[in-house]
Amino acid sequence: LWALSRPGKIIQLPSAGEAVIVDALLDRECQVFTDDPTLIPTIMRTGAQISEINDADHVFCCKHIELKKLRQIACGSDLYPDDGSTVIVRGKIGQGDIVALKGPGVAGKEHIQINGLPKGFWDMRRDLIRYPMGFELFILDEESLIGIPRSTEIEVL
Repeated sequence: LWALSRPGKIIQLPSAGEAVIVDALLDRECQVFTDDPTLIPTIMRTGAQISEINDADHVFCCKHIELKKLRQIACGSDLYPDDGSTVIVRGKIGQGDIVALKGPGVAGKEHIQINGLPKGFWDMRRDLIRYPMGFELFILDEESLIGIPRSTEIEVL
């Protein structure tokens, strides 16, 4: 929660990889999509169910992020915006494209550098988010994590 309440701030995790996020977020009420078959046993241990990406509460893109696939994520509805997915992607924090974040939890603007996301990723995010509908985004780099809630505006610099 701290990562989403302070968009763009780097949070240090107790250990590297998706497993720590799986343990924190998932339970038997969750539907989960992952593109990494090696993560499935960790997910199943929580009681969560593996699902298609469009039905998933949580989406783990650990390998290659396919924008066409990501466009299918749940973004909620006018009546139930909280039905939007939480998306966890791998990226390199501190190198690559500079993006400016603006919105709740950000004093003025916060600038971060992210590498490893496919070309067009930020445009895809912008197209899908119609606040309050949208999705929460976590960018994971080993033991470092950045949270970007749906309420945060992104500008690629």
